Amino acid sequence: MNKIKTKLLIPNKLDIEVEGNRAKVEVYPFERGYGITLAHPIRRILLASTVGYAPVAIKIEGASHEFDSIKGVLEDVATFIINLKNVRFRIIDSSSDEVEVSYSFVGPKELFGKDLSNDLVEVATPDNYIATLNEDVTLNFSLIIKKGMGFVASENIRDTISPDYIALDAFFSPIKSAVYEIENILVEDETDFEKIVFTIETDGQIAPDEALKDAVNKLFSQFAIFTEKFDVTQNVEFEESLDDRYRVLTNSIDTLNLRSRSFNCLDKAEIKYVGELVLMGSNEIAKIKNLGKKSLDEITEKLESIGFNVNEVIPENVKKLLQIEIEKLKDNQWDIDTDIES
Repeated sequence: MNKIKTKLLIPNKLDIEVEGNRAKVEVYPFERGYGITLAHPIRRILLASTVGYAPVAIKIEGASHEFDSIKGVLEDVATFIINLKNVRFRIIDSSSDEVEVSYSFVGPKELFGKDLSNDLVEVATPDNYIATLNEDVTLNFSLIIKKGMGFVASENIRDTISPDYIALDAFFSPIKSAVYEIENILVEDETDFEKIVFTIETDGQIAPDEALKDAVNKLFSQFAIFTEKFDVTQNVEFEESLDDRYRVLTNSIDTLNLRSRSFNCLDKAEIKYVGELVLMGSNEIAKIKNLGKKSLDEITEKLESIGFNVNEVIPENVKKLLQIEIEKLKDNQWDIDTDIES
């Protein structure tokens, strides 16, 4: 059932799981339709605007163009270049946007990504195969590696480099994949809310959670003009909510399926919700009128069955939230009872 609202629910949960170069990120709860409204532009920025590094030009001793061959090397120039472009570099000096790196290797040798790490660059894909050198051969080549975003074709690079270099198509993006799903979730017994689940994988140039953080910052920056022109202020109040583990404590004591004697004692004491029992503890529960040891033992057993000790130590912030939730529930119940009587 749709309710009249005067403000949007603000998402207040962010769960991140990172394993290697892959991350799963869950953000929630969103009002219906707002999940895709935010997820789509964030994914677009991740794929198109995340900064990375790529070789933009190569100079190989003894080769004049990309369709040439290299004496003593199993791969021709075209294959050698393809293998090199699959190696993911990172410039060590973060303040530098470009480096020129020279290499010299003597055969026999199998060349891998790890062999290209030095004082100027590090390689995020050390196991990538590049080439095989035969005996009595020396391979000398130089790379120009730049920082950039997205894809830049070689024809747009050719005029910016010296003629002795071969221009390369540059794939800067460090994002291997970025996908999202929109899931329906329950918020205070209402199902009309959404969760964004991102799955992000990078090539190792940047951590996946850092890539997401960068994308969100870029998205925020696009709204700066509105903040300046319209004097927009961020007036966001994050409403804390109970974790899933404690949410069960807002259930009615009916859900404990107590014997009639135990239930009636609690009902007469105006104890309506499970959380009230946990907040009270065994000493206070034992003081309830006509509630004997057998009933106390039953309540203790029922609380343990849902994962709580009758003398559970609850963090202060959770205790306050629980008290507020129970007060709201009692107020709502009082309004319902009043409507019925009238």
